[in-house]
Amino acid sequence: QVQLVESGGGLVQAGGSLRLSCAASGSTFSGYAMGWFRQAPGKEREFIATINWIGNTYHADSVKGRFTISRDNAKNAVYLQMNDLKSEDTAVYYCAARFADGGMGFSQGDYDYWGQGTQVTVSS
Repeated sequence: QVQLVESGGGLVQAGGSLRLSCAASGSTFSGYAMGWFRQAPGKEREFIATINWIGNTYHADSVKGRFTISRDNAKNAVYLQMNDLKSEDTAVYYCAARFADGGMGFSQGDYDYWGQGTQVTVSS
């Protein structure tokens, strides 16, 4: 069992930056792949980025070049650095953990555990 708690969301102006954190507890974090998703009002949950157990990453085209996923296994944490934020980035952001084989996951069904989400609001 893994517990995930996101933090770092808030209100930011367009062009600004935020760094989201996701703290994991309850199991061997280093063996999990991790992912970030977001859900805007009235829209389906959207894949943002994933990182496997050895640190390889993949980012969705919508955020590539602006967002960066990273992890610190010593701190049992995964991060999402978000730069050059736009109004369309406004959403609830969720982190997720994938136990399987530690490989990257690209859809909601690939993940076993989810955090409660943190709100990011970008004002234009």
